Amino acid sequence: MGHAGVAAPHRAPSTPLHGPPSTVSSGNPAVVTQRSRSGSPLCRHIMPKYARMAEEAVLVCVRGSQMDASDELLRGADPAALLTLDGAIRGLNAAMVTALGKPAEQCLGRDFGEQCVGRDFGELWPENQRMSAETLVAHAARTKTVAMRVLEFPGPGGTPVACLIEAQPVKDPSNDEQLVWVHALDARNDVTSLLIPFRLATEAADLGLWTYSPHEHQLEWLGGLPALVALYPDLTAPLSRVMSAVHPDDREAFRQLLRSASTQQSPWVRFRYLTQQDGSHQLAVQTRRIQLGYGGPERIFGVVRDDTKKAKLKEKAQAALAAERQRAREVADFSSALITAATEQELRQVVLTRLAAAFGATGALLALVDEGRLRVSTDAGIAMWEAGPMHGLPLDHPSPLPEAIRTGKPQFIPDRKDYFHRWPHGAEFPRLARLGSDYAVSMTPLSEAGNQPLGAWVVTYESGYRPSLDEQTLMGTLADLAGQALRRIRLQQARVELATALQKTMLPTLPEHLAGLEVAARYRPSRDGLDIGGDWYDAFVMPDGTVAMEIGDVEGHDVDAAAFMGQVRLSMRLIAAQEPDPATVLMRTNELLVTMEAARFASCTMLHIDPHDGRVAGASAGHVPLLCSRKDGSHSIHELPGGPVLGVVPDTEYREENFTLDEGSALVMVTDGVVEGPGLTLEAGLERAGALAARAFHDGLNAEETADRVLDAAVAVDHLDDVAVLVIRRM
Repeated sequence: MGHAGVAAPHRAPSTPLHGPPSTVSSGNPAVVTQRSRSGSPLCRHIMPKYARMAEEAVLVCVRGSQMDASDELLRGADPAALLTLDGAIRGLNAAMVTALGKPAEQCLGRDFGEQCVGRDFGELWPENQRMSAETLVAHAARTKTVAMRVLEFPGPGGTPVACLIEAQPVKDPSNDEQLVWVHALDARNDVTSLLIPFRLATEAADLGLWTYSPHEHQLEWLGGLPALVALYPDLTAPLSRVMSAVHPDDREAFRQLLRSASTQQSPWVRFRYLTQQDGSHQLAVQTRRIQLGYGGPERIFGVVRDDTKKAKLKEKAQAALAAERQRAREVADFSSALITAATEQELRQVVLTRLAAAFGATGALLALVDEGRLRVSTDAGIAMWEAGPMHGLPLDHPSPLPEAIRTGKPQFIPDRKDYFHRWPHGAEFPRLARLGSDYAVSMTPLSEAGNQPLGAWVVTYESGYRPSLDEQTLMGTLADLAGQALRRIRLQQARVELATALQKTMLPTLPEHLAGLEVAARYRPSRDGLDIGGDWYDAFVMPDGTVAMEIGDVEGHDVDAAAFMGQVRLSMRLIAAQEPDPATVLMRTNELLVTMEAARFASCTMLHIDPHDGRVAGASAGHVPLLCSRKDGSHSIHELPGGPVLGVVPDTEYREENFTLDEGSALVMVTDGVVEGPGLTLEAGLERAGALAARAFHDGLNAEETADRVLDAAVAVDHLDDVAVLVIRRM
């Protein structure tokens, strides 16, 4: 808790130093009260142990044994010191030495005093009080006015003693030297004045302040932030009344905080506090024990912070994160189930049990094309009698669902007005005729324009809902997966062929016309096991204009590996849309996979490239290093920082590196199948692939031709693993 200074009016332009101050005994040998010639109370109480020493008023002055009128200001029992204007010690009395925590025997001799002369007065104070003491002296010296401030002396029992200290400009009559007289004031009759700086400091920090008397079991609210003051209708209340407003589960922690209050500031302790005005508040308190003047009462000071809003924001953020994780899990499960569906019945089951839940919709409908007509099935959110008018519709019917399937273009109908405007025959369909009063409808075809019409799914939302662009893109990706599965199912191809085709479908189409960049990708499946694998790549434009590039490898060569690959890639796309850097995307993807308790792991490298200036941010999760090839034919191996593979180690933080890709240079991202195989070590494979790419660029080949050269060389070495290559060249 900081202490504020109080500047007092200057009582005299120059205080005479002649004549001893009058001394009035208090009747207590440990208490001496002195009054100056003007009658101002100078000071105060010295502990019984030092009463004799205080009466003797041992003086230590810069002039050695020579005494003059300035010594009179140091004769009293109160802590006092004479300083130069820059804070150097000219003299100080035994009471000041003792109050600052120096041994008594040092005060009775001259050795310690002689050591102090000329030293900076602030150096004698505890470190946490040093600046306050120095600024007090500096203010009085600079403004030539009396200044006051509450400072803390080290207490005899370890409890700091808060005293009101005055700094007053004076003049040495022997040589007219300007000095500053620093001495403690008697505040016994006005203890509350010692509390003012504490209250002002807490108000400035938007906190609240109370004191607690352990002997009286009384809590007094001193003030602070108005919103906090309003929590305590009674400024003074017994502890029992305050405790009754504390949540029962938090009362013992609050009692323990008061019982264990020490001279050092405690950690923040949080508890719930119930008010009659606005319900429960989440408060945090720090405590510290302070004595108010020598011989004065001990109080436990409590600083209060209202964390209610912060706690609610944290709860909201945690709920949003939990919802996001749940949705990512549902989407991952959905994509995995689409990949592994082997029959139309399985496909219908996957769509109708997972589609609405994955997108927070109220219902789902699946319409498949059979001999030019629609076969409709629904989940529990849409009754079959409502979907009945759509069943058996021909593809050329002038209504939204056949049109979406026929053209390969998604349809979104926000309200009834839009529906009737675009499809005048809409009254024939009672479910759709209620648009706007109940819900909105999204229709996504399972195949793109130009391909054989397969069908579409319909999702209904609460009225007024509009899916985001990311949601529409994700839904289109999943619909494409479902369409690919349906196409393979209808052709009655083998399970391996279906899985391979779906895996290829999951590898994205690279963005076209990237200004300043040339991008190419290649993939070839494994020739081992089920002839499929878990290698993948991805490239997409981020909202800030940078281009995200990723390449990865899932453990295994089977249908489960391909399914897991789909989960990882789609999860990273979802997370990347919300996170600004590759390291965070890897961290959150790892958290998701660990939470899913997946039986497999994946390695991955992710880059963000600014096409304008070539700046690259990259991180790796246990993946093989990058290859950097230059137009002059040189190349290098670039190993990114990062962390372990995804899905194994919980709470992993991945490190990130930033570098610049020069114009004409290229980054080549590969999976281990490209650079490692029978008779080929990883180091040798990286060197060979880097040299091939560098030679290709030096020969004038573009990114597509370079990717082919690297891939063909890997296949020629009889690699069994699936392989992927992603080439990014800065133009």
